[in-house]
Amino acid sequence: MNKKTIVITGASDGIGKAAAKQLVELGHEVIIVGRNKEKTERVAKDLKCKYYLADFAKFSDVKALADELNKLERIDVLANNAGAVIPELIKTEDGHEKTYQVNVLSPFLLTYLLIPKLIESKATVIQTSSIAANLYAKYDEYALDKIHYNLGEKYEPFTVYGNTKLANILYTKWLDHKYKDKGINAVAFEPGVVRTNFGAEMSGIVKLGYHTPLKYLFTISPENSAKRLVWLATSIPGKDFECGKTYSKIGKEMNVNFKDEDLTYSSKLWDKCLKDIENDIEL
Repeated sequence: MNKKTIVITGASDGIGKAAAKQLVELGHEVIIVGRNKEKTERVAKDLKCKYYLADFAKFSDVKALADELNKLERIDVLANNAGAVIPELIKTEDGHEKTYQVNVLSPFLLTYLLIPKLIESKATVIQTSSIAANLYAKYDEYALDKIHYNLGEKYEPFTVYGNTKLANILYTKWLDHKYKDKGINAVAFEPGVVRTNFGAEMSGIVKLGYHTPLKYLFTISPENSAKRLVWLATSIPGKDFECGKTYSKIGKEMNVNFKDEDLTYSSKLWDKCLKDIENDIEL
């Protein structure tokens, strides 16, 4: 086995934490990134691995994280796993809707700032998407200037979440198109319905389903879900999985309703993310 240097964001809990543990047990060098200092330090101590703190609702944190990661000798895998669904419309200090910034803009910024290192390392970049891209995204009204808002007068958190998870898929397609020949291997995966802290701030059926004993009826454990991330992180791109695709299970491609076969939306999303970030931070 070739020992890899693997960076996982959103690794203080849930899927990221479980994947970090499995990858450490396989002998890889894992670097975890979390927002909560106490939880992230505890996981890092338990796994005996390096860690960094970063709040993906702050571009300044993401830029500082990229500065530190660029000091590494190499990055074989970057797993953009951090994500959230916010129950109400909240703008970050950078002026963006919070779900959009955490799920789309900050992973984009981190990856963008690491591009030279990722090319040099011939890295695999993994996006954690969701079946919400099929269930909640508004395909017929899909407009890139509204991806992070409500598409109407009422803020709809799961529409916003679904749009951001679709954006993860579109971003993966364009990253593959743009950088495949330079050595970057882009892929996404759908983690399943997982028993994590997802939706902890929500109410109603989401809270009932994810944060009561009912969750054991239809969810899978973070450990089982993490196997999908671990598979992609340890597999050979182009042989074990096809780059630019999204996988729902190990070896099984996810059927994405929004096809974007000519990459029109994928390329426009890339340009929009770049514009949104350049308006707030000097690259």
